Amino acid sequence: MTTFARDNVWKHKIIEQLLTEKTVLDLAWGTVILTKQIVEKIPNVKIIGVDITQNYLEKAKEKLIVYENISFVNQDAEKLDLDEKFDCITASYLPKYCIDEVLIKNCIDHLNVGGKIILHDFTYTKNRLVRKMWNFYFKLLFLAGFFIPNWKQVFIDLPHMIRDTNWVREYEEDMKNYGMKTYKQDLTWGSSAILVGIKIT
Repeated sequence: MTTFARDNVWKHKIIEQLLTEKTVLDLAWGTVILTKQIVEKIPNVKIIGVDITQNYLEKAKEKLIVYENISFVNQDAEKLDLDEKFDCITASYLPKYCIDEVLIKNCIDHLNVGGKIILHDFTYTKNRLVRKMWNFYFKLLFLAGFFIPNWKQVFIDLPHMIRDTNWVREYEEDMKNYGMKTYKQDLTWGSSAILVGIKIT
């Protein structure tokens, strides 16, 4: 609901960054939508999904039980310790919640040389017209929160968090400080973005 019905489009843009990776670490995978799309694009890939919420992991096991190449770990992404390295690390809707230096350091420690980190999250659009529409949309969601109690606080907190964060710039600086090659892609008139960092050495 908060993704303006663009979540599948954004997920496909993430998938486009994948080629023939053999191992993928998917952080904070939540509803496992991205994880499922990864294994459908690269059937033989080994995926480890990490989430801090045990309930999400249990639901993920039920949804992805037919995939023997997917395993599940209950850990905090900012305290990641898997003693393993991967060709790719993905994280969707996680960056705004984390300390950028901590998450990037943990990712690099778990990344093979030549591997990539793919981060995706909301951004506050710079387009004035789209920004007005964005603000109006979240006002509608705020009102909808009175009828969806479980989501009410999300509809209150999320727009403030998106306005206040500049995660793309912060994470990109961290990646470059570690010598990574970076590129970014704005999505849906600047309301979302993908940041990719490639580990050179």
